[in-house]
Amino acid sequence: MNIPETRLVQIVNRFAELEARMASGTLEGEEFVKASRDYAELEPVARSAQDVQAIREEIAGLEDMLSDPEMKAMAEEELAELRESLPDKERALAIAMLPRDSADARPAMLEIRAGTGGDEAALFAGDLYRMYEKFASEQGWKVEPVSMSASEVGGFKEIVANVTGTGVFAKMKFESGVHRVQRVPVTESGGRIHTSAATVAVLPEPDEVDVHVDPNDLKVDIYRASGAGGQHVNTTDSAVRLTHLPTGLVVIQQDQRSQHKNRDKAMQVLRTRLYDLKRAEAHGAEAEARKAMVGSGDRSERIRTYNFPQGRVTDHRIGLTLHKLPEVLEGAGLTELVDALIAEDEAKRLASLDS
Repeated sequence: MNIPETRLVQIVNRFAELEARMASGTLEGEEFVKASRDYAELEPVARSAQDVQAIREEIAGLEDMLSDPEMKAMAEEELAELRESLPDKERALAIAMLPRDSADARPAMLEIRAGTGGDEAALFAGDLYRMYEKFASEQGWKVEPVSMSASEVGGFKEIVANVTGTGVFAKMKFESGVHRVQRVPVTESGGRIHTSAATVAVLPEPDEVDVHVDPNDLKVDIYRASGAGGQHVNTTDSAVRLTHLPTGLVVIQQDQRSQHKNRDKAMQVLRTRLYDLKRAEAHGAEAEARKAMVGSGDRSERIRTYNFPQGRVTDHRIGLTLHKLPEVLEGAGLTELVDALIAEDEAKRLASLDS
């Protein structure tokens, strides 16, 4: 991967300029925020460019030493090592230079819905939610439920949660899609394996400035909350249903006892879904190219199967099977799948730049 020297110089010089500006103490307010963001984005690229520059300079110096009979043997040995390491460093730089999804650093809203399979699907939705909770804990993230509809047998018909922390969307975005489970349900006396499914959606959360919601575009309904089996039923009108008239999006929130809190949470969900629509429209022109990538964003796509009798998890997008189902469900094993998906996505994007 031959990255021109002029490009390396541009990157390193730009980073040096940013460093000088940040150290000058003259930046304030929005200007400081923008410079800080640019610095954070450019730093890993600049460090990687400096690594490549240093190795190339060493190689050039050693090649000059080959004409010296006394130094030739040592120079050849060092040259062999450096020439072997250079492609990996250049590849790392090329990956660092790939265009980043502007939402990668954002927190995310995780939505899990039981699909085909009745009670068993709801139990599986609960398993997935616990898996993501444990995975988030491993990453040092925080998970906070926004709303949930519990199943009478356990698990969830639907659950929505905020996941906050560093780089949440970058790691979680490939989880969107249909997750399928194959196992013998606890309610099945005959021991037959059933297949059921749950749908996962991971949406980046916007800042308020990203999505402005005109109050005139909202229809707000307030009513009395109700719960499954008569549990957690409020005796006041605290449930909130927001309808966004231009898009037809509807959000219902009734988990909190306060109408004010339900409205705040409903607005948070609505903003996130509107932001997702906005991103989908922006990516419309790239739709064909994105189909070739891992995680095209199609939430109807079957992405993964969890087979309990065989103790395996298969990700169908990259053809990866891990015979460590318990570890994946405990969160720690999910890291291997996530890392493989990120690596595959980077490889395909690199290939698309070369073609």
